[in-house]
Amino acid sequence: MSERPAPDLTGFTVPGTGRGILDVFSYRYLLRLLVRKGILTRYHGTALGWAWSYVKPAAQFLIYFLVMGVILRFNRGIEMFPIYLFSGVVVINLFNEAFGNATRSIVNNRALVKKIYLPRELFPIADVFIAFVHFLPQLSILLIVCLIVGWAPTAVQLAGVLLALLIVLIAALGLGLLFGAMNVSFRDAQNLVELILMFSTWTSPVLYSSEMVRAIAPPWVYDLYMLNPLTSAVELFHSAFWFPTTDQTAARPENLWLFAGLGFAAALIMLVVGQLVFRKFEGRFAQDL
Repeated sequence: MSERPAPDLTGFTVPGTGRGILDVFSYRYLLRLLVRKGILTRYHGTALGWAWSYVKPAAQFLIYFLVMGVILRFNRGIEMFPIYLFSGVVVINLFNEAFGNATRSIVNNRALVKKIYLPRELFPIADVFIAFVHFLPQLSILLIVCLIVGWAPTAVQLAGVLLALLIVLIAALGLGLLFGAMNVSFRDAQNLVELILMFSTWTSPVLYSSEMVRAIAPPWVYDLYMLNPLTSAVELFHSAFWFPTTDQTAARPENLWLFAGLGFAAALIMLVVGQLVFRKFEGRFAQDL
């Protein structure tokens, strides 16, 4: 009795044996579809629609300004405090939305994950893109306000904005891959993510200045504080949007670009670790979902 020939599997890919994030470039059309779907359905069925992209950050800014600026009087110690506050808020909002959505991306797309094979990294990457699109209305408000008060940034400061965005998006994607994979098997990972998102605002110089930390903390604690990728990203936004609107006597952190470079390196490490963990768990996604 002759043996049956082995099936030809050259057209198939076993989950976890691909090139990870690099495979996403071969699925650019599907990535565009996922991003487009996420953008169009974000406020589907709501009365205000895309106006919520302006209302939500405006309400958040108002609360922070009233509490930190008016009640606690931080606006007296920081010149142009509204711009200082909002330029930090938009950075944290981008990180929180990108990280939070990427963490839930695999579970939210369980129907596709269980039925067909495609690079699972498509889902968290698409959610990071969607978060960036929703960040643009907030950035436009910041730009308009800065232009009204005479904003005149340098080329180096504008380059800092691009570096800050890279730091935030890469860090959010890396952590999203890490916790998104864990969230499939251990749903309480989502609770840990919510704690991280809660602390992200308070562990970065958004509601206060980094000089306040430097004044009360030992030098090594301050250095650890500045090594936080979100801290350097927020300070780069302050340098680009807030500092040019002041009288140029405002203090900027020393070695900001050094800390920004280290923050970028830390974000890349997060991405590598997140990808490795994601690939380790990827083969169990369909089973655990």
